[in-house]
Amino acid sequence: MQEEILISGFGGQGTLFAGQMLAYAAMDAGFHVTWIPSYGPEIRGGRSRCTVIISDQEIGSPLVRHPSAAIVMSIPSMEAFEPAVRPGGVLVVNASLIPMRSQRPDLRVLYVPALEMAMELGSTRVANMICLGALVQAMSILPLETIEQAMDRYLGEPHRQWLSLNKEALRRGASLAMQ
Repeated sequence: MQEEILISGFGGQGTLFAGQMLAYAAMDAGFHVTWIPSYGPEIRGGRSRCTVIISDQEIGSPLVRHPSAAIVMSIPSMEAFEPAVRPGGVLVVNASLIPMRSQRPDLRVLYVPALEMAMELGSTRVANMICLGALVQAMSILPLETIEQAMDRYLGEPHRQWLSLNKEALRRGASLAMQ
């Protein structure tokens, strides 16, 4: 098994954090993992993305051309990466910011109203975790609890105040993929 996941948006949306938590959780579960961040010099507001590869065997290359799944958090991300997802893959779309629909009948597409759901929870900062929860549930790559445990273990002290909200957001996103 090898899953290649791309998470993309603009700086400040938490794309790198979502990928990092996914990578830590997979590593803690005993998988081989790569996490490669990429962002512009402007950070907040500029393009931001990361790739995560999760495999039960050694990973030959960290490069991802055709991911098995993608989370797209912005219109430029949708335009750039929807065509790249391999047939049969999963695409999680932040429908709050992306009004367009996928033209790919060969994908499982989840339109997630991430910002609205995050506002219901009390902070737009957790929209990334809502999308990650939907992706993890749709792909069945890891139990949700594994990601929650990774947050417990790796979330830095300055951000621990967001721990319970991040976990709730993760669960809410997962519930969307169960429907």
